[in-house]
Parts: sequence; structure tokens; C-alpha cells
Amino acid sequence: MSEHIQLSIALCRIGFYTCLQKLCCKAPPPPRPEYDVVCIGLSGAGKTSLLSRLCNEISDGTVPTTGAETIKKYWSRYYQGSQGVVFVLNSAASDEEMEASRSELLLAMQHPQLCTLPFLILANHQDSPAARSVSEIQKYFELQPLARGKRWILSGSTTNNMEAVKESFSQLISLLEEKEVLPSRI
Repeated sequence: MSEHIQLSIALCRIGFYTCLQKLCCKAPPPPRPEYDVVCIGLSGAGKTSLLSRLCNEISDGTVPTTGAETIKKYWSRYYQGSQGVVFVLNSAASDEEMEASRSELLLAMQHPQLCTLPFLILANHQDSPAARSVSEIQKYFELQPLARGKRWILSGSTTNNMEAVKESFSQLISLLEEKEVLPSRI
């Protein structure tokens, strides 16, 4: 075969392969933006379990983080550079613990480094018989007046329904992608 014919065959093969690849194979997905989000909440709220399950880690052996209450005063060191906040609360907590969670959420929403950021508030342990509903928590926490002018989402969560948790995080990502501050959401 002459060089010209071999070259034509090679170009034809490359063209066919490129065409076939475009028809049959998807290109790699475009890179997704990454966000720095701080996750806070009182001890026993389920932060470690939720995040472990969200990252597809086995959570059977999850050991609760100890000493979190004693380091609460250092939380603000982690706020710098955050673009969003995930606040996890135990929806089956006692009235005293629920009031403590409410106070901490209020402090976080008023903190200078967090007050303009979107919040995802996860009412965790919704599978517990003692759990308060999302609407009860919204009312108890007085979220409408408390979070007026802020971007926030309140969702129920449980490690037994990670699809709902992923949907909540997708809603947070939507808030992070928004350019303008919109009215609060539930």
C-alpha cells in the first residue's frame, strides 16, 4: 500500500473513532464547584453519623464525638472562610436540650462570620418516636422571625433515609449558587 492510502485509512479510523466516541460515550462531567461548609450542633445531635453516612462511610462503628461541648467556645475558629452552615439538632431532645440548640442556632445566625451565609438546619433523629416534627421545630425555634432576611432551609433527617439528607444538601447547594439573597425557605 502506498503511504497516501495508509494515511487516508489512518485518518478515516481516527475520524470514525472520534465520531463513535461522541455518539456513544459521554464526555467527563464538568467539574462541580466546591464549597466550604461548617457543620455545628450540640452533642448527640448526630453530626458525625450523618456526615459519615453522607460520605458513604460505614457508620455502624461510629463513636460519638466526645468533649464537643467543652470546645464550643472554639467553634468560631472554624467559621472563617465558610460559605454555608449546616446546623444539626436532635429533634428528639429534651426541652432543655432543645432550648440549648435554639440558643446556639441564634448565636450562629447572629455571628459576624455566619450571618450572611445560607443555613441548612437538619432536625435529626426524625425516626425516633419522641421526635418533634419539622413544623413543631420551626415553631419552637421561632425560625420565621429569627431568620428573617436570611437564606435557610429546615429539613427533617435520619441516617435511615440518606436520600432525603442528600436532597437537603442539594437545596443548600442551590442556595450557595444563588447570587442574590432570596426570602427564607422551608
